[in-house]
Amino acid sequence: MPSVAFHTLGCKVNHYETEAIWQLFKKGGYERADFEKHADVYIVNTCTVTNTGDQKSRQTIRRAIRNNPDAVICVTGCYAQTSPAEVMSIPGVDIVVGTQDRERLLGYIDQFRNEREPINGVSDIMKAKVYEELDVPEFTDRTRASLKIQEGCNNFCTFCVIPWARGLLRSREPGNVMKQAQQLVDAGYKEIVLTGIHTAGYGEDMNDYNFAHLLSDIEENVRGLKRLRISSIEASQITDEVIDVVGRSKILARHLHIPLQAGSDSVLERMHRKYKTEYFAEKVARLREALPDFALTSDVIVGFPGETDEEFQETYDFIRDLRFSELHVFPYSQRTGTPAAGMPDQVPDKVKHERVDRLIELSSKLSAEYAAGYQDQVLEVIPEEPLNHREPDGYFVGFTDNYLKVKFKYPSKDIVGKLARVKLVKTGYPMNEGVFVRFAENGQSAVTI
Repeated sequence: MPSVAFHTLGCKVNHYETEAIWQLFKKGGYERADFEKHADVYIVNTCTVTNTGDQKSRQTIRRAIRNNPDAVICVTGCYAQTSPAEVMSIPGVDIVVGTQDRERLLGYIDQFRNEREPINGVSDIMKAKVYEELDVPEFTDRTRASLKIQEGCNNFCTFCVIPWARGLLRSREPGNVMKQAQQLVDAGYKEIVLTGIHTAGYGEDMNDYNFAHLLSDIEENVRGLKRLRISSIEASQITDEVIDVVGRSKILARHLHIPLQAGSDSVLERMHRKYKTEYFAEKVARLREALPDFALTSDVIVGFPGETDEEFQETYDFIRDLRFSELHVFPYSQRTGTPAAGMPDQVPDKVKHERVDRLIELSSKLSAEYAAGYQDQVLEVIPEEPLNHREPDGYFVGFTDNYLKVKFKYPSKDIVGKLARVKLVKTGYPMNEGVFVRFAENGQSAVTI
């Protein structure tokens, strides 16, 4: 039986797509091998969000070639899409496919073995108009299931290369979303995370159907789903309809990841973001009415070109006052080919890192404060894995619906992937400690005792 090995760089969407590609190879009679071991085919799923992403992608490709110089080396993903000639120029690369046409990989491998000529299968992503169906009925790591619902982005923020790597927005057919969601629940998954490049932009390319409709339809039609999580939603996508669905839903997780990027209006304008801070704060206030005390997580870029001390302080104060529960903080990274890379007044690295440290410190404080509000409460946790794989100590770790990471003791591994009620006895950040109470029944929501 031929073997295939995978290595994925970058975001959750890439990880989802690697799983989808593995499904194609499994159907084609392949077994899965470890990437560091000998395999007949290596698939490197690349990232291009930063220049470092490109560099790491090249290093990983070279590692695959060293692992077995006689293997067929296939490169896919965002870096392959934006720079196919650069990828093809690496000695030992045999097949390059971008962020479309992944189902052709098996045919390309046969073609390469017959002709021994490198294949560039990258097409013009800007011409792609239809969502590429990639099914994942189950995942290699068993506990949390992602479900990709759309592709591409129409925003063209000045710091971002992703529209050029992923193309314009395309939504998956609602029927196919439901079908795969049901498959995942039938395979034993309690939680589904809706994901995409611009997830809540779903439906913007459709007539009379949108993201709010999709959320309602999933809840109504997918039997047995206990928890539905949205991987990310832009402030501009939080419509009255979405707020209404969020307020009524019995299965939506009390956690919304709303990318902020900056809490200063002048910086947001230079970034070409589609909102001002007042608009963002108003949407959060409305969501808090609909979904009290939800976990508000976000992405922030510090040291964007021209960011002054005053602008950074505006961001700091905005985050503090809005009480985010966790931040992903990134120092601005010049991405070749984006408008921001050529902007004047690039911020020195030392200043960027000082600002990153300040925001991470604030984030940790806000996270601990948010968790402290749940001291002695009983919450539903889906344990994902033992806390210590090498030296099992009886602790398992998982997330509550409002994204608190919890460890608790349980005598057997059978608990992984199940819905457990856990009382939080010691809160903190990044980990909370709990005590197992019982298994949840009938998908009841969290209660306080």
